[in-house]
Amino acid sequence: MNEPTINTGPEDASTIESLIAIAVGNTRTQIGSFLRAESTSHASVDSDDTESIVRMVRDRMVGFQGVSDPVIAIAGVHPSVIDEVQSSFNPGAVIRLGVDLPIDIQHTLTESGERTVGQDRLLCAIGAFHLFKQACVVVDAGTAITADFIDGEGVFHGGAIMPGVGMMLESMHEKTVALPSLKYERIDPESNDPGKQTESAMLLGVTASACGAVRWLTERYAEFFDGYPKVVATGGDLGIFEDDELVESFVPDLQLVGLRVACERAMQLDDGNEE
Repeated sequence: MNEPTINTGPEDASTIESLIAIAVGNTRTQIGSFLRAESTSHASVDSDDTESIVRMVRDRMVGFQGVSDPVIAIAGVHPSVIDEVQSSFNPGAVIRLGVDLPIDIQHTLTESGERTVGQDRLLCAIGAFHLFKQACVVVDAGTAITADFIDGEGVFHGGAIMPGVGMMLESMHEKTVALPSLKYERIDPESNDPGKQTESAMLLGVTASACGAVRWLTERYAEFFDGYPKVVATGGDLGIFEDDELVESFVPDLQLVGLRVACERAMQLDDGNEE
């Protein structure tokens, strides 16, 4: 078994003493605290549960008392949740990336792609290049699975979007007469047996779909880049790749790391423009 490695990232010089980062996903929202660029905690909650999101942020604000007033930054792919969370605090208290501050990353997207790309993909790309300083394939396994390519200069080239394992299982159940409703479970990494019953066949199928797609895409990106990139996994379902030797690093809070870096980068740009 390829044991996952958890990376929290090196400490670096930071203009932000303390930060509370909120990354709003389709299904789950991550909330993390950073002190002088070091991650001190992160947790997740259902994105529909905005009361819990706000409460967790307020609890973290109290935890920073005596250190500094934290910057609170929010980004993500669920605008209505972001609106509700932001409106729960005093005006200007919560910085919204993509609105109040730009998400600064070089890219090769088309004009349409630049308008529609998910903030989660950009933030994970920023976080991955910040941590590893090399070309990466970033696999974010959530409601959907994305596999994006960042080159050795930190340029975002886009990637692929596919159904997440939960979505695959749900679709098979809803679009057929006999296939059951299942929640994803890891298959036995020690077994190479075909699925002996419907449930195990479905789990084997979605695992093969996700892992096989990432492997195929990585080969494609390697040919494009003329070099083999590092493969990094994140997201709530990153465990699907734990036994895949292709995936070298597992970073559960990658989007939060990217949010912190993007926030600091944007603030530094503002400082530079004022001088």
